[in-house]
Amino acid sequence: MSKQTTQSYPEDAYRALMRGINELDLQHSSVPCNLVLTGDAFPLVINSHGHILAAASVYGRGRIVVLSHETYLTLCPALVENALAWLGGGSANLSVGVQKKRQAVADNLNRSSYKVSLMDDFDKDHGVSVYVTDAYEVGAKAGELIAFMKAGGGLLIGGQAWHWASQNKNENLILEFPGNKVAGVAGIHFSAKYGKAEKLPIYYIIPCLMKDLEFLLKGISDFDIQGEGVPSGALVHGRLAFSICTTDKGEVFLAGTYYGRGRVILMTHEKLASFWKNACDWLDQGRRGIVGFERGVKPLPNLGLTCKTTELNQDLSVFVCKAYSNIDPERIQNFVAEGGGLLIGGHAWHWAWTHKGENPMHDFSGNKILNKMGLSLLKETITAGVYKAPDPSQVNSFHFRHLLHRLADHVLENGELTKQDEEHLKKLGADCASFLMVKAYDRFFYMEILSLLTDILKKQGISEVSEQKPAKSPKEHMVLSLATNMYDISLNQQELLPYIIKDNPPLPVVKNQRIKITAQTGEHEEWISTGLYLSPAMKTEIIFPPKLVNRRWMVIQIGCQSDALHKEELWRAPYVIKRFPVTSEKMQVWNMWGGLIYLMAPCDVKVDDEEVVVQKAVSAPYYKSGVTKPGDWSSLRQAPAPWAEMEFDNIILTVPSHIIRELERPQEVEKLWNGIMGGVADLAVIPRIFIRKERIVADVQISAGWMHAGYPIMMHSSIGAELFKPEDARTKGLWGEIHELGHNQQRSCWEFQPHTTEATCNLWSVYVHEEVLGLNRAKAHPAMTPASRKECVEKYVEGGRKLSDWKVWTALETYLELQERFGWAAFKKVFADYQDMSNCPSDNDEKMNLYAETFSKAVNMNLSGYFKAWGWPIEQATEKKLSKLPPWTDHPMAHYS
Repeated sequence: MSKQTTQSYPEDAYRALMRGINELDLQHSSVPCNLVLTGDAFPLVINSHGHILAAASVYGRGRIVVLSHETYLTLCPALVENALAWLGGGSANLSVGVQKKRQAVADNLNRSSYKVSLMDDFDKDHGVSVYVTDAYEVGAKAGELIAFMKAGGGLLIGGQAWHWASQNKNENLILEFPGNKVAGVAGIHFSAKYGKAEKLPIYYIIPCLMKDLEFLLKGISDFDIQGEGVPSGALVHGRLAFSICTTDKGEVFLAGTYYGRGRVILMTHEKLASFWKNACDWLDQGRRGIVGFERGVKPLPNLGLTCKTTELNQDLSVFVCKAYSNIDPERIQNFVAEGGGLLIGGHAWHWAWTHKGENPMHDFSGNKILNKMGLSLLKETITAGVYKAPDPSQVNSFHFRHLLHRLADHVLENGELTKQDEEHLKKLGADCASFLMVKAYDRFFYMEILSLLTDILKKQGISEVSEQKPAKSPKEHMVLSLATNMYDISLNQQELLPYIIKDNPPLPVVKNQRIKITAQTGEHEEWISTGLYLSPAMKTEIIFPPKLVNRRWMVIQIGCQSDALHKEELWRAPYVIKRFPVTSEKMQVWNMWGGLIYLMAPCDVKVDDEEVVVQKAVSAPYYKSGVTKPGDWSSLRQAPAPWAEMEFDNIILTVPSHIIRELERPQEVEKLWNGIMGGVADLAVIPRIFIRKERIVADVQISAGWMHAGYPIMMHSSIGAELFKPEDARTKGLWGEIHELGHNQQRSCWEFQPHTTEATCNLWSVYVHEEVLGLNRAKAHPAMTPASRKECVEKYVEGGRKLSDWKVWTALETYLELQERFGWAAFKKVFADYQDMSNCPSDNDEKMNLYAETFSKAVNMNLSGYFKAWGWPIEQATEKKLSKLPPWTDHPMAHYS
């Protein structure tokens, strides 16, 4: 018999199973056990202590209901009748088989319309649709009952496991208790915990798997995850899942779990060969069966088991595959649920990197296999190293579910958080964000956590953070991060919003704005401004022409503050932009935090005059060279959006709108920045019209420093006004901004990290200040005065001219002395020469010799003595190459020889 599982499972199933039942009186001398749920299983009855006393699940085409004591089969007739109806798919002519020891159940069903028959034991040829039994009589028939359920049959089982556990202390309860041999495949496990335990739900406690860890770690002192492969982290989120080894930071790279009657080992680094034998023995469960290796995975010798390359089939005891396997995930899950062992290895970071805009937690093949089993591969990498194997007797101090429920108890029940709990909250926040991206809305294991996080967020709420009122505590950080992730995946965003955004006044909107898209990108992606803004949580639709859909062109980005923050104090949420890959002609987009609307063009793409339509948005102050008319600026600058942009020939400045509200002469600012960017291009010897315009974004808080380079360059909004003051720029300078623009011009072939990282970028600062802004280098920065420069050189010489001390201003001085002797033309010649080079060395010593050679030839003078005087590792071969050129003997460093 086949039964349909609806999309609203388990909600519809729960309503059907509990229909008409207002209360269940389970007060009885019988002591139930707690049920542990995994996978698709969901609870039906939870007592005041949070213990699950009845549960249901699906397996294959069939269904199962489990009660935590056999007496409940007669004590709860209404629940039993509902269960039989659900198990039978609603059939009015149901054929029910009842194990003869449960005759009282058959007696209770005498008045029903069902055809009820007593059976000595389960018989697949009896033709029943639903079978009723206890948890003690099913062991011998486990295989047949699983096949019966898989084919569409229904099972109703009652029993407890605490007594069996007390009589079989050396046995594995999860695998050996008769009821678990059947119910376990559907994700329902009888445990040894009494139904009346302390006030801690069973899913608060990670199962004690010490014996498993002892077995798995036998003979292993450490794990070496160095080498070619870069491992991903793993998320351990299932109730029966556990970490086997972590990094010193608590990042999991090796984990295991029970799933149904089988077991799983996940290795995020594929070369842990020393661990393979223990892993395969544990997965094999003593069967001495065949270990099958997926094609492309080389069987390992010395496992002590029969190994062969093969397809997945039921004759195998253990199957070994990569996380990139294209085998149907359900086939693998069923193989494990029915007792097979799975050893799966791989990482998710490369997939995430090559599938930008997609969701690795949901879409990556490895996670399609693992999520349901309580494990997931993360897109984040972990640090390679050698890590000590843990002591199995030590309780794992961190587990995703354990700490989550500790937090829930703290927020919802005023429980206390330990200092150790608080230390782990940062990791919990990251794990919650990853888990939520699983987006398994039809699975109980996911909806349970989503519901709990919703309750936490509603009770805790978030306060508006700012520089004056920052988020400081780990809990504040965690909840602030949680708010972003919860809103994005919530099925009821409007319900959550009042708990997150307290002050969200409506702004006037414009409709059906047509945006022309013209782009020709190079080797980097590019943001295309629209001049439009979305208020917090405001949704709009953007309509695209067909040629721009599903071609990696393009991505919609809401928000300009691309920095992710990892700070002790947060002045804003840690991540506030949101991106949507364009997968259809009509895209609905939003950002809980609001933000400017951008279209992101990928690298190496050309688009001419395509048009997109934004159906509803807020106008932002937006100035664009060659487009904005001078007479329109006075009204444009008053546009209501809180973010503004000014786009010039080669740079786009993005700042809070209040900074430019009173700016009356944008043409002067345009002239300033066109001049600055022209100077940047001149020294770099690149076209004066950039392939991709630079960007500067001024934000209340950024990821590093007072400013930092990148796309966009980030700076603090508290100094954002200086971008728009041409007179100040020509008298006081803009050293920091041009320093960051210089960073963006640095090239590896003539950079000697870490020595010149903060030095050669300043060549642009000096050049632009002198050649464009007319500001002498000595006035452009305090470190550029003659006295400061002299002191810097003398200190370096006195220290022994160690290359380890050659950095920042000291390193810059080397280049300034060259410039003061040979002029900027020499640098331009050198930069141009490097653009024609290929196969540049990567070693610093080789690169420094090449630079000495290149500069010497550019100025037709042997500079090897000069560079040696600075402590450069000039080789004899380089000196020989330059020996025919006249030497520079009166260089500035000769004074110190």
